[in-house]
Amino acid sequence: IKQTVVQSGFRWVRELVLDNCRSVEGKIEGLTAEFVNLEFLSLINVGLISVSNLPKLGKLKKLELSDNRISGGLDVLAEKLPNLTHLNLSGNKLKDISTLEPLKKLDNLKSLDLFNCEVTNLNDYRESVFKLLPQLTYLDGYDIEDREASDSDGEVDGDGVDDDDDEEGEEEEDEDGEEEDFDEEEEDEEDEEEVEGEEDDDEVSGEDEEENLLIPPVPLIYYQYLHIFVCKDFPVLTMRTQCF
Repeated sequence: IKQTVVQSGFRWVRELVLDNCRSVEGKIEGLTAEFVNLEFLSLINVGLISVSNLPKLGKLKKLELSDNRISGGLDVLAEKLPNLTHLNLSGNKLKDISTLEPLKKLDNLKSLDLFNCEVTNLNDYRESVFKLLPQLTYLDGYDIEDREASDSDGEVDGDGVDDDDDEEGEEEEDEDGEEEDFDEEEEDEEDEEEVEGEEDDDEVSGEDEEENLLIPPVPLIYYQYLHIFVCKDFPVLTMRTQCF
């Protein structure tokens, strides 16, 4: 899979999804060990035959390889991905339990998916896999006692990317709440200013009646614009200039 990426940005990437891209002769290309902080990698339906040139990704925890043509060579995963916890090999060409034996070296592996692989048709398939991989908690979404995995068990990690998204969501909600409170305060202030503006208009009209001999009548348009601009905190002198 050929990708041109600015190398200096590789180390900031924590999730990489390349689903439905095309592999080169059934192998991965363009993915390097410079993705030092990568925790989630998805290569669904990319035509992979082999994972032999997978780079060393020490922090990778979840790997999606479903709907490819992988038939073996899984020893590379144990060598290059020592902290892998979730592995999805559904829809590949895995036929024998023995092809899974290299996964014994993945001490942190908790979840393995093999849906639509020929190996699932073998007698005592589940019992055999759990026996081969004692560190495994879930196989095809269920534990050894056929209890379904909870949503939390499907996460990459407790401190992973999903939690960051939740925190960002909470922050956005807090910000929205603050904005709503601020808008309500603004509306209250505007209402108070409108009341004050009306009182000022009444006082001004009373003074004009008392001093009508000294001050000529002010056009009605002045009062209308004066009220509007007082409410919006615009300088009164601006409108006076326009009115006169």
